[in-house]
Amino acid sequence: MMSPLNPIVAEVTERIRERSRDSRAAYLARIDGAAGRGPHRARLSCGNLAHGFAACGPNDKDALRGGASPNIGIVSAYNDMLSAHQPFERFPFLIKNAARGVGATAQVAGGVPAMCDGVTQGRDGMELSLFSRDVIALSTAVALSHDMFDAGLYLGVCDKIVPGLMIGALSFGHLPAIFVPAGPMPSGIPNDEKSRVRQRYAEGKATREELLEAEAASYHAPGTCTFYGTANSNQMLMEIMGLHLPGASFVNPNTPLRDALTAEAARRAAAITALGEDYRPIGRIVDERAIVNGVIGLHATGGSTNHLLHIVAIAAAAGIELRLEDFDALSAVVPLLARVYPNGSADVNHFHAAGGLAFMIGELLDAGLLHGDVETVAGPGLQRYRVEARLDEAGDLVHAPAAQISGDLAVLRPVADPFRRDGGLRVLRGNLGTGAIKVSAVPDDRQVIEAPCRIFSEQEEVKQAFERGELDRDVVVVVRFQGPQANGMPELHQLTPTLSVLQKRGHRVALVTDGRMSGASGQVPAAIHVSPEAACGGPLARLRDGDVVRVDAVAGTLQALVDAADFEGRDPADADLAAHHSGMGRELFELFRRVAGPATRGASAFDAGAAPTRESEIPS
Repeated sequence: MMSPLNPIVAEVTERIRERSRDSRAAYLARIDGAAGRGPHRARLSCGNLAHGFAACGPNDKDALRGGASPNIGIVSAYNDMLSAHQPFERFPFLIKNAARGVGATAQVAGGVPAMCDGVTQGRDGMELSLFSRDVIALSTAVALSHDMFDAGLYLGVCDKIVPGLMIGALSFGHLPAIFVPAGPMPSGIPNDEKSRVRQRYAEGKATREELLEAEAASYHAPGTCTFYGTANSNQMLMEIMGLHLPGASFVNPNTPLRDALTAEAARRAAAITALGEDYRPIGRIVDERAIVNGVIGLHATGGSTNHLLHIVAIAAAAGIELRLEDFDALSAVVPLLARVYPNGSADVNHFHAAGGLAFMIGELLDAGLLHGDVETVAGPGLQRYRVEARLDEAGDLVHAPAAQISGDLAVLRPVADPFRRDGGLRVLRGNLGTGAIKVSAVPDDRQVIEAPCRIFSEQEEVKQAFERGELDRDVVVVVRFQGPQANGMPELHQLTPTLSVLQKRGHRVALVTDGRMSGASGQVPAAIHVSPEAACGGPLARLRDGDVVRVDAVAGTLQALVDAADFEGRDPADADLAAHHSGMGRELFELFRRVAGPATRGASAFDAGAAPTRESEIPS
């Protein structure tokens, strides 16, 4: 039996609704106006429409000429270099056939870029990564701008791709939208083994060939990487927000069940257009309750800290103002129910086999920790998502009730016996600014670190200092000038093996940065997304080597333990960032860097009216 809604969940939702009242009303008025004009394709001129179906086969052409049947736009992040997106090569064929089977049509409306943070880690291309989210949103808008479509199917998986597709889809919020995943690759070598090889390589005890062999055995097949980083957090988010079909997130690619789910997504998209009787536009599905459910799912699974940026930006695209304080309040009441690498040794295939999202959603609903009364692409109510997708003996897609108990308590637990009583995410505030820390994998005795700081402006400098033995002590490593306006806010995941080695040697170590670390940050305490960033004169720019810094995840503070008058009187340091502003396409992103909003507001180039200022970001 479902419990009443948790009072903190209700309070946070109402607070978001109140602060968003005007912006949400303006958004809904805009999409309702677009919907009220009826199916757009029918209003195209003959020349416009002829261009729109010129390449179609005879049957599809006849259907599009008539204008009475749904036409589904496919927006795809397919490429065949990236394992997560290669399976999408087959999806348009499956979707088109399924659409024809219910009297609809489907066209590939356009493609969006899909870059891989795993390939670009530590490389110049990583400085395009975060802004690729906004490029994807823009590309989605271009794809849909032909006004030919009654619904959209969005094929994307990885880090910035799904958030970018979401922002673009919400701009066309009068159209129904279903997100169609590709699924995770089968499990490779155990994650603990991969991590050990990485750390041995960081210490110079493993060769490059040994490291490459371990990495290749981990990332070895089509499908999403199996650790619980941003890509798989995206899939959880789409399902718990009701934008996937139930049970779709973690089914492996190129299997009969995955194909059946893809075909069903096409049929369902046709059924929920304005041409039918069950119209479900994405702009109505993504409301304050759905956003709160997404944040709760992030906490319950120990998901990627990148979503401190992405969910905020997604919410803003729907006219909803989500703040870090909302994440913090919800984290206090949402238990951690999953341990998936890097928060544990299991991968997402083990999580799915143990009961996965169906079990977890059911647990959270029964505990009153999710809004159950939401709208979803599958129909009204989130209860529809406490099921597992299967094939019956005839090969047809069916749904079975979720397991009542976890299949592996080392991976997935009930609300009554969680891994933690809270979500393990903290907002940090203090004289160094506002940031966040994820402690779901950080040992209890490492959640407060106080030590002299060592300051860097490049992550490569950290590795060099480590190799010289200069960090072999208690230290707070500060890597500044890594924010969106400085260099595009790259991930600093390459620091993880180095800092992990120092921690394993017994030193008390923490990272403080205005950059990102993502869902792969692991067991080293990391105060990330510190805002305002150093490039905008934020407090990190006034730190000096040797200043004692306290990172306190228990109290939620981030402090330089120095004389206040002296600290305020210091001239902020500057950095020569010219090398980060050209080459590898970075010169094309100057406009994005110049207008990007602060990390606390999603670090979006669409947030040009919110230039970061120290006064607006630091609490009194």
